[in-house]
Amino acid sequence: MSSQSQPVPFTADDYRARMTRAADAAAEAGLAGVLVAPGPDLVHLTGYRPVNTERLTVLVLTPGQDPVLVVPTLEAPDAEEAVGAPALTLRDWTDGTDPYAVTAPLLDGRGRFGISDNAWAMHLLGLRRTLPDTSYVSLTEALPMLRAVKDAHELERIAAAGAAADATYGEILKVRFSGRKETDIAAELAALLKRFGHSQVDFTVVGSGPNGANPHHEAGERTIERGDMVVLDFGGLKHGYGSDTSRTVHVGEPTAEEQRVHDIVREAQEAGCKAVRPGVACQEIDRAARAVITEFGYGERFIHRTGHGIGVTTHEPPYMIEGEEQPLVPGMCFSVEPGIYLPGRFGVRIEDIVTVTEDGGRRLNSTARELAIVE
Repeated sequence: MSSQSQPVPFTADDYRARMTRAADAAAEAGLAGVLVAPGPDLVHLTGYRPVNTERLTVLVLTPGQDPVLVVPTLEAPDAEEAVGAPALTLRDWTDGTDPYAVTAPLLDGRGRFGISDNAWAMHLLGLRRTLPDTSYVSLTEALPMLRAVKDAHELERIAAAGAAADATYGEILKVRFSGRKETDIAAELAALLKRFGHSQVDFTVVGSGPNGANPHHEAGERTIERGDMVVLDFGGLKHGYGSDTSRTVHVGEPTAEEQRVHDIVREAQEAGCKAVRPGVACQEIDRAARAVITEFGYGERFIHRTGHGIGVTTHEPPYMIEGEEQPLVPGMCFSVEPGIYLPGRFGVRIEDIVTVTEDGGRRLNSTARELAIVE
């Protein structure tokens, strides 16, 4: 699929298979089931995207049982239109009645359930009040790999989002940086992401000069000057799936030190990408990239994890960080983004999204990783 073509639509069977896998994974984890609130988990499992409000909406997945979506009556028509609706049963409740009483018969009254991280506290407490012997654990803790392994159609969407981000980078290299504010460049990045098909822009980091030493610097009013290193990190959602890429550019010719630091980060990023293959623990990607930076004496200036998963959100499990022993599986997608940050001076970060293949890894970003010179 090209960056501008339409993806293959997901079907009710796709969503049915996802819900079945989630229920099976819950059983393997010793859970009585999974409760999914509005948000990315619900979108992934059903294709339904309601607003998360004080009115209870919850998908109930229990091993061996058909999925049930509990919804407010006034929102039931919208739920019925979701692509995944034929794969589940709807139970609605009306204002003035108790939604937890509708939900309770679907649950084991003494069970332990995984629940969406973004579920409202009032809904969790309402369930606990109705079923005081139940217990709950966050889905990120209980089932961190719930959305981690992508199917072929999901990979197509992530690749198309990556291609759109690459096209954005190609265009931003043509604009003038010096004499303009970081916010000006950030606005152009956002406009380009939209131009190349993104429905949502999640972030446009533009860290110039000393601001580049802050990995999550919000683009500000600083005027970019000749001699600045500029970290660019941008992404969002296209066709419902994420992009996220970072490149570091220089306004005019860099100093020898700036070029050297950039070369070290590029070598570290290459090492991290080359370490990707099935069966390798996530932490090994971090170790591979970090070893290069440490070897050159900048280990203390690499101050964040090497990567994060990406899918229906731009940050999700798995995480490429020391201590994460989850093995890589074909279909996983995540960033590889080492950096060096020198406080008060400049920063460098290079990032690609990588997917695990049957025998290694494949980058989903293809723009040049050398230090680009801009005006």
